[in-house]
Amino acid sequence: MEISKILNNNVVITYNDEDQEMVVMGRGLAFQKEVGQHVDTSKIEKTFILEKHGVSDKLAQLLRDIPEKFLDISSMIIDYAQAHLPYKLDEHLYVALTDHLSFAISRHKQGIDLKNPLAWEIRKYYKQEFQIALKALDLIEDETGMCLGEEEAASIALHFLNSQLSSENMADAVQVTEIVNTILNIVKYHFRMELDEDSLNYERFLTHLRFFVIRFIRGEKLEDSTDQFFFDQIKEKYAEAFQASQKIATYLERTHNWKISSDEQVYITVHIHRVTRRHQLT
Repeated sequence: MEISKILNNNVVITYNDEDQEMVVMGRGLAFQKEVGQHVDTSKIEKTFILEKHGVSDKLAQLLRDIPEKFLDISSMIIDYAQAHLPYKLDEHLYVALTDHLSFAISRHKQGIDLKNPLAWEIRKYYKQEFQIALKALDLIEDETGMCLGEEEAASIALHFLNSQLSSENMADAVQVTEIVNTILNIVKYHFRMELDEDSLNYERFLTHLRFFVIRFIRGEKLEDSTDQFFFDQIKEKYAEAFQASQKIATYLERTHNWKISSDEQVYITVHIHRVTRRHQLT
């Protein structure tokens, strides 16, 4: 393996036999080395592959200002998260999470622990990501001796969600959370009930809503395939759930200029019926 780029004395960019760009880490790996020289494989402690163009350049900029130990910690967290999440994490997470951890630990040392205004929603609606983020806090404490609070777990969970969106903007993950939360509140207020958050139907509804909103963020439109007869049947059969879906459609159009399709309204109506049915039968 030849050195393609030197990020610092301990981190270099190279290519493997499949011509994939790799980040290679090891103490003194690049000391007195130049681009084009061979990597001393005996010093390699960690590697990870980059498939996305430009990520190595951002890592290089980042590592000019912060210690590479934060990249190492981020890599361990990402490895753990990727093994437990059902979706692929975007490579920009290496940059975003490394930067976040460095800043969070720096703030913590100064006694500044910021509140995450979405912590409650993240803990409630993105349980898997939040549990993984709690494990990340344990790993951070093992590696740095710093015990960060659950507010930071919520922020780390947001990075996972944002990575799922394949975006470099945390605002996307925040917007998904806020829209999902508002839709759930519309359903609860319409039916005047609390939803059973431990039920399978709730999990299905939540999953549908998340990907429903992610499609909107990505600009992916769902073409109508529902015929008018079927739409009218759903409207009549699940009248109360349909009324709730109308309120959701009105909110999305007025607040986000998002006119949902008939297909989307049908899907939402059916999910609302399922998630509220248990209460209606009692």
